[in-house]
Amino acid sequence: ACGLTNMVVAKQLRIAVLIAGLASVASASHHHIRPATRSRVSMNFLKNLMSSEKKFDGPVVMGDESIMAPKAHGTSATPVQQNLRYGCDPKLADRICNFNRHFAERAGYWETTNFLADASKSSGEITFYDSNSGKPLFVAPRGRSFDEFVRESKGHGWPSFRDEEVDWDYVRILPDGECVSVDGTHLGACAA
Repeated sequence: ACGLTNMVVAKQLRIAVLIAGLASVASASHHHIRPATRSRVSMNFLKNLMSSEKKFDGPVVMGDESIMAPKAHGTSATPVQQNLRYGCDPKLADRICNFNRHFAERAGYWETTNFLADASKSSGEITFYDSNSGKPLFVAPRGRSFDEFVRESKGHGWPSFRDEEVDWDYVRILPDGECVSVDGTHLGACAA
């Protein structure tokens, strides 16, 4: 839903973000997703990704556990916005982004949304927003083609963002590798 996994490619931090947490809302917000399901392999992969303390060099901005402290609505002060783009399910997005610290929608779910049809019709960079606050989190593709963005995202199972595509004013990486927004939205897990 809002989780992310990333992989190291060409020595750059890659963040594969679950589209559920990033489906830009028509009115400046986003999220999508169906009930999360996981295979044993992918669950073990996510568990291993998040099991050890990590530290990344710039431009990554590290955060601390206080960002994810309980708030009025799970780890966020507000629920997910209701008018999400790409046909994303706000209930699923809310559950994954605000009441979850380790899971995401199933790999490949983003390909079943309207994202590819809508995004392929647009030109230039696409802004992905925090589904709770509406703040910009990622802008892609940047420094690569749309086809490269889609190919890497398909390879990871979720939309995947390079370090130069992350808005570090609003995104933090916690010591365990969890990727979150400054407002407490769970976005996923990173690896370098």
